[in-house]
Amino acid sequence: QVQLVESGGGLVQPGGSLRLSCAASGSIFSMDYMAWYRQAPGRQREWVAGINNGGTTNYHDSVKGRFTISRDNAKNTVSLQMISLKPEDTAVYYCKSIARGVPSWGQGTQVTVSS
Repeated sequence: QVQLVESGGGLVQPGGSLRLSCAASGSIFSMDYMAWYRQAPGRQREWVAGINNGGTTNYHDSVKGRFTISRDNAKNTVSLQMISLKPEDTAVYYCKSIARGVPSWGQGTQVTVSS
């Protein structure tokens, strides 16, 4: 099973930016799909953005134009660049991979948007 470790979370003011990274224990070249999810207190985990092995990306409507997902196969990482952050973006952000139909999750990184 793939091990995923997220980093880059923290406290940021509204309108600020953060860049999350997800490092995989093995090659992500063969991973069919990688994605970011988030879970706010008292809410279900929700999908935020995804990227397939062809580089095609898609986004939840709430983050379109503000978040950008990318993958670096050479470094085995997937990143989420977040700009114009809002208080409602506050959540624990999780990285997910799917390889040969098998999902793996990271442990999550906290993002707090507050003044």
